[in-house]
Amino acid sequence: MKILAVNPGSTSTKIAAYEDETCLWNQVIDHPAQAIKAFARVSDQYQYRIDAILNTLAQKGSALGEFSAIVGRGGLLKPLTGGTYLVDKDLVQELRHAPGGEHASNLGGIIAFHLGGQVNVPAYIVDPVSVDEMEPAARLSGLPALPRLSQSHALNMKAVARKVARQLGKAYHEVNLIIAHLGGGISVAPHRRGKMIDVNNANNEGPFSVERAGALPVAQLVKMCFSGQYSEQEVLTKILREGGMFAYLGTKDGREAERRMREGDREAKLVLEAMCYQVAKEIGAMSTVLCGEVDKIVLTGGLAHSEFITGEIIKRVSFIAPVAMVPGEKEMESLAFGALRVLRQEEEALRYSV
Repeated sequence: MKILAVNPGSTSTKIAAYEDETCLWNQVIDHPAQAIKAFARVSDQYQYRIDAILNTLAQKGSALGEFSAIVGRGGLLKPLTGGTYLVDKDLVQELRHAPGGEHASNLGGIIAFHLGGQVNVPAYIVDPVSVDEMEPAARLSGLPALPRLSQSHALNMKAVARKVARQLGKAYHEVNLIIAHLGGGISVAPHRRGKMIDVNNANNEGPFSVERAGALPVAQLVKMCFSGQYSEQEVLTKILREGGMFAYLGTKDGREAERRMREGDREAKLVLEAMCYQVAKEIGAMSTVLCGEVDKIVLTGGLAHSEFITGEIIKRVSFIAPVAMVPGEKEMESLAFGALRVLRQEEEALRYSV
């Protein structure tokens, strides 16, 4: 079975063709910033991006009719359980409405639906960031007006969980895992018997990352917000785009920070160690959610390529459970395999409830 995977980014669209589990080719289509700015809303870009995809398919000598399904990156939807969702008109309308906010990932399902409609094949999305399988006790924050929300790197973490489970000779629903996605944001989640029962919201909880501040001292943050020195947007920018490693070192490149550390920069060493320390502490906290019954701890995401970072984390958490490393973000593979499981009837396609 052939599957076309589509992963829209802010100024690019990644596409890949799979035949069963084998990637036939992949391509990044770059979009000029000025072309993107011409659209009032993200959802208005869908035909522009579809035209670019069809042009690339022609260059690759591929026809849309070759594919058994089209699968797109899931968008910022309402909370939902993990899995592969059939994209229908209602889901397309929801993605256009953007209940979770404007984001390029909202285009994934819209594009898949329109491409699939051209050749009468199904369209899917897989494990969007709004996957929510948290237990009731995990939702309470301490203030009723501020419930904890599940937003995470669910697509990669769920795919990695299935892969590690297979390596253990088991199915995803038969294992307990703690998975730490180490990227621009950091998500740490306990997976119990096929469900992601808790997770730090990488935008405002848990460890700081290369650009996000993570959990902050609340009283001090409140004073900063009301100091009159910053607007709401400036505070949010500090937390989401200019926090973490960047705030201390002025770089969002982990490799650059490591180079500076090796050349004797003590602050770079301290910041990297602190980031690893916080990841390890979050993994330790999540092990209590599983009552210590952990089959494997898994480190994934772009920063998992770093031997220093993974080594610092492993030395603090290996007493909990063995640690496996699946570096990088295999989003295209994760999308394709999600569609393939449905086509093979290994799992049932879910329906999004509007």
